[in-house]
Amino acid sequence: MTAAQRVLLYPITMGLLLQSLFFLFLLGSCLHPAAAFPKGCYPSEEEGLKTFRCSNAQLTEIPRDIPNDTNKLYLDFNRIPFLPRDAFRDLPLLLELDLSHNAIARVESGAFQGLAEHLHSLDLSSNRLVSVSKDAFSNLKAKVNLSNNPWLCDCRLQELIRAVELAADSSGGIVCDSSTQEEHVGKAFLQVIADTDFCNVYKKTTDIAMLVTMFGWFAMVISYLVYYVRQNQEDARRHLEYLKSLPSKQRRSEESSTISTVV
Repeated sequence: MTAAQRVLLYPITMGLLLQSLFFLFLLGSCLHPAAAFPKGCYPSEEEGLKTFRCSNAQLTEIPRDIPNDTNKLYLDFNRIPFLPRDAFRDLPLLLELDLSHNAIARVESGAFQGLAEHLHSLDLSSNRLVSVSKDAFSNLKAKVNLSNNPWLCDCRLQELIRAVELAADSSGGIVCDSSTQEEHVGKAFLQVIADTDFCNVYKKTTDIAMLVTMFGWFAMVISYLVYYVRQNQEDARRHLEYLKSLPSKQRRSEESSTISTVV
């Protein structure tokens, strides 16, 4: 190849190289968002709604980098143990949230903060929830599925059920795995609270406990006063017997001494 040919080919070669690098850059830019997602998670569009699926992805926490325009989020069949505060704060357009079939045993207050305006479906079924404060669902208007959890049936659960709107046909799945009253174990919670007001029972129990405590303190005070009076009476009796046992002159002297001492 002559020098002239090499000079002519140089701009063409450089142009092709630059063009290849440009296309590689564009390809890398397009693939970057997908590469940031956890393994097993992917975005899609279902019925015109932006969906993000992480079903059965072996997750142990709420994934980061979920697109903030997501409308439906599926985190079901994972191993997520708890929901921290502000777990979904960057998802203002979320309509449906599926957290079923996880290992969730704790929901922190404020976990659903920021979802009150749009969220209309929340699935927490088939987890390990035993007791959750109603404050965790504060201002949430979504229909909530709480079925198939090992619930402790008490006043706290009663307050929670009254604070949320249960999803249709899910109430029968809220069953007492344990209870403050043994006869309720194995029964549907809504069936139980039709006859039992756990919060009223708790209030009565608390009032009785307070009365017992107050009575105990009162009894202790009375016992001490009785003991004090009896002890003084015994000391006075012994002193009188001592005075009586003395000869008359010495007794008068002791009494005079006692009077002088008192004066």
